[in-house]
Amino acid sequence: MSSSDDYILIRSTAKRNGLTTLLIGVAVLLIASTAMSLSPDWLFLPLVFAVSGGIVTILVGWFKLREPPHSLAIGRDRVNYQHRCGQWQIAWEDIQRVDCPRVSRGLDYDTLELVGFKLKCYDEFLLTISPRLASHIIIEQRPLLVHGQDKSCTTGGCYSSSMFEDKPFTLENGQTLTGNKAILANRMTAVRSALGYDVFISASELDREPEEFVGLLRECQVARLRDSA
Repeated sequence: MSSSDDYILIRSTAKRNGLTTLLIGVAVLLIASTAMSLSPDWLFLPLVFAVSGGIVTILVGWFKLREPPHSLAIGRDRVNYQHRCGQWQIAWEDIQRVDCPRVSRGLDYDTLELVGFKLKCYDEFLLTISPRLASHIIIEQRPLLVHGQDKSCTTGGCYSSSMFEDKPFTLENGQTLTGNKAILANRMTAVRSALGYDVFISASELDREPEEFVGLLRECQVARLRDSA
C-alpha cells in the first residue's frame, strides 16, 4: 500500500515480480532452445517441455506487467478500481455494505476469498464502468451464480437462467441500458440474490487479507461520514 495527498493506493499481489517472471521465462527459453540444437535425441522431448514452460512463463510475466501499477485508489469521495480492461468507481454514499461474502456448506459457512460491495444505487457504477471491463466481469464472476442455483440440484449443472440474462436494464435515473452493461446489471441483481452483494474484488487484487481490507474500507467510510457531518 502507498498513499498520496488524496488517495490510498492498493497494489495487487498479482502485479508483483512481473519483470522477474518475464526474465526467468526468457532465460529458460534461450537455454532450452540452445540445448535442443546441441543435445542428443533422447533429450528432445524434455527440452520441448522446457521451451513450452519458458513461453508460458514469459506470458505470465507479460500479463503481470500489463496490469496497472495500483489495483485500487481509495479517495475521500469514492473507491476507484483499475484493471487493464478499464476501471469502475463507487461513491461512498452509494455503498450500503462491504464485507467478505459467505456461503453455506451444509451446517457450516465458508468465507469466499472476495470483498463484496452492496450498492444503494447502480447508476454511477454502470455509467462509469468501461465496456471492456464490463465484459471481463461478466465472464470472470460467472461462477458466483453457482451459489444461487437450486439447492435440490445434485448434478452441479443446474445454472440459473440469469446467467444468460440480456434484457434491457433501467437505471433509477430512467436511462435504459442495453448490451454488455445491461447483462452486467442483470448479473449483479442475480448475484445479490445469491450472495448479498453486487460488486466483487478478488483477494489476489489486494495487498492484504480480505478481512483486513474490509476493515480499512470501513474506517475510510466512517471517516467520510464524520467529515460530511
